[in-house]
This record gives sequence, C-alpha cells and structure tokens, in this order.
Amino acid sequence: MLNFIAHGPETAAAPLLIVPGLYGSGRNWGVIAKHLSARRRVLALDMRNHGDSFWSPVHDYPAMAEDLAGVIETQGRACDVLGHSMGGKATMLLALTHPGLVNRIVVADMAPVRYGHGASHGHLIQAMRAMKIDDLTSRSEADRRLAQQVDDPGTRAFLLQSLELRDGPVRWKFNLDALEANLPTILDWPEPLPAGAHPFAGPALFLHGGASTYVQPEYHAPIRALFPQAEFQCVAGAGHWLHAERPRAVEAAVEEFLSR
Repeated sequence: MLNFIAHGPETAAAPLLIVPGLYGSGRNWGVIAKHLSARRRVLALDMRNHGDSFWSPVHDYPAMAEDLAGVIETQGRACDVLGHSMGGKATMLLALTHPGLVNRIVVADMAPVRYGHGASHGHLIQAMRAMKIDDLTSRSEADRRLAQQVDDPGTRAFLLQSLELRDGPVRWKFNLDALEANLPTILDWPEPLPAGAHPFAGPALFLHGGASTYVQPEYHAPIRALFPQAEFQCVAGAGHWLHAERPRAVEAAVEEFLSR
C-alpha cells in the first residue's frame, strides 16, 4: 500500500486524501495538510515510485487509481480526495472508476487531456541523474549543484525535498528509471477509459493557477463531460505548483468547498 502521513484525529467528517503530483510527496503538503486537519483526518500520500512508497516498473493511471482505492478501503468509508497534477489525473480516474469510494474531489491545476510538457519534465530527470550526490552533506550545497542545470530556485527547492541526506547513502527518493520510462504515459490521459468508468456525479472543484497553462478554457467542456458538477476557481498569482506558491489561498478554497 502507499505510504502516507496522517494528520489530525478521526472526526465525523470524511477523511481527506492528498495526492501529490510528479516529483511530489506527502511531505511537500505537510503544512497545508496540518491546517486542513482541524476538522477532518488528512492523509498526505506518497505515490508509487515516490517518497517512501513502493517502486514498480508500472506507472500508469489505472494502477495509480487502484493504489488510491486501496488506501481508501483501509479507512472503512468514502473519502474526499485532493489531487495535484499527476495526482489530479489519478484522482479523476479514481472517481470515474470507483465512485462509491469518493465523496468529493478537488483537482489542482490539471485536466483530463494529454499534455506536451515532456521536454521540461525529462530535463529535470536528467538533471537529477547528472548531479553528483554521494558526497553531499548539506542541502545548500545540493542546491548549488542542482542550479547548474535547473535555473528556477522554486523548482530546485521542490525537488530537493525528496533528496535523502540523513538515513543511509544520499539518494533521490524517486524511481527515476520508472518515471523516465513512463513519462509519455504520465503526460497522457487514458482514452478510451477503462471498462466500467462513468461520469462522476459528485461535487468537483477544479483549481488552477492564474499564471499556469494547464487548465485552458477549451478544457472546460471535456472536464464537464466527465464531471457534470465541476466548478472552476482561479488562484491568482500562482503557476502550476499553486500549493507551493499560494498555499493559504489553496487552503481557503479547499476548506470552503469541503465545508459546504
């Protein structure tokens, strides 16, 4: 089963699963998860081939949706699910294939379409592969080395949260081989949908960053075809990693939606 970090006690409210995107982890969502856990139990997940979850050569959306279903089944009741980017696609497919396990979904900066950002994601994999890490002792030195190939400091900080410096040999907590091999699948969307998939009738909030290009107006129609109750909300001043750039705004939007 997927590794997760649990925040808050069990309450009458449905638990919330937080499903990170590519190169993300439950740790990336720690502060947001803690704030949202004031009214509900929150589980911040590590997806397969990320963080402390298992590694597998298979990394497609049907498999990831089944991973999420397995976590929900351990909770003994339907859950709310918040997914970002890759995690947003896994969340959407979960809702379409296992509607009985899902009350409401929040999809952060993602649509059920194929994206063409492969070059940028592949560059990050190559940068992590190329970086000498076996002699590292500090995150500041790791940042200096990664900066030779990754210009954006926010991107470096995000990636470096998954560089293990303490326990055992220094290592990236990603299965880079599997992620690289499956990158076209990660950027894609499964069409046709798996057998038994149907439009999700429950509430669905689609958040998108005002400076992001991942949720274009022309994507609203395919979203509503699968999620008839879809609502759209813009997080001003945020790009694709809106939870890192505008965490309080994301928290407020999610809390308002879940508290209705």
